[in-house]
Amino acid sequence: MIAAWIDRGRVRVRDDLPRPSPEPGEAIVRVLMAGICGTDLELLRGYRDFSGIPGHEFVGRVEEGPPEWVGARVVAEINITCRGRRFEPPCFPCANGRLTHCLRREAIGIRGRDGAFAEWLRVPVPNLHRVPEPLPDEVAVFAEPVAAACRVLRQIEADIRRDLDRGRVTRALVVGAGRLGQLVARVLARRLPELEVAGRSERSLARARAAGLATVSAAAVEEAAYDLVVDCSGASAGFAVARQAVRPRGTMILKSTHKNELDVDISSIVVDEIRLLGSRCGSFDDALLTLERREFEVRDLIDDRLPLSAAPEAFEQAAEAGIAKVLLVP
Repeated sequence: MIAAWIDRGRVRVRDDLPRPSPEPGEAIVRVLMAGICGTDLELLRGYRDFSGIPGHEFVGRVEEGPPEWVGARVVAEINITCRGRRFEPPCFPCANGRLTHCLRREAIGIRGRDGAFAEWLRVPVPNLHRVPEPLPDEVAVFAEPVAAACRVLRQIEADIRRDLDRGRVTRALVVGAGRLGQLVARVLARRLPELEVAGRSERSLARARAAGLATVSAAAVEEAAYDLVVDCSGASAGFAVARQAVRPRGTMILKSTHKNELDVDISSIVVDEIRLLGSRCGSFDDALLTLERREFEVRDLIDDRLPLSAAPEAFEQAAEAGIAKVLLVP
């Protein structure tokens, strides 16, 4: 099997790996298309001291598994929990419905499980979601990051309703106009008309404007002016911009996963009564419904498609400023 392999800060292509074999309750999925995301780039930079096959944004077709799934075009949740690993009794978070925080969690292409930058991968059947037929592969491949973007909306729905009931409009800012920031902004813009996207790359800001979003240079963000600020920058400098932008008693949502340490003035968080929320994985049902309804475009975020054999070049391109999504096609 051919796959992209990360080890010691380097990407290489391997052709000596065996095709995976399913364990009970699993399926073998042939990868049709997979996207490089910010987390993949952080793994390359040393996040989690990762070594192995990365990749968790993908669309594929089931080649082996339960008969009712064979032939199905699928996407998959990345968190493999007690249910997916057939552990009984389940851990406390799983037993209480907090599956993404399973104490025994593995994560496809990130933690304890090979990823999708390969010809095939094995996935627990409970993680699979069928792709609606009208959805082309280059849209379905965005299911995982759109789910992550939808998670932000789920976390603040009550705040939006409260502001509407009081006749207020939530003023919001997304910091980071890269691959995830673009999607978070597009999801939130459906509910928050007073939303802006801040970034440093003019190419990324132009892409956001072309999608109908208001933008502002990161250097020109107004201080203490926003009720809600979402940091998707993946950089300590972006976190600083986000912290500066949020008003007292406002909300900061942190989407970035990166290796860098942050210099945070905790006293100012306390004094200004800032609410900090971490935000990670979201509902694939929300994501697929959003994509099926064509609530916003995603294909304009695709900058290139490269064969799996060109994975090193694809990672280099994905790391360039202003690049949103590079796809690998086995």
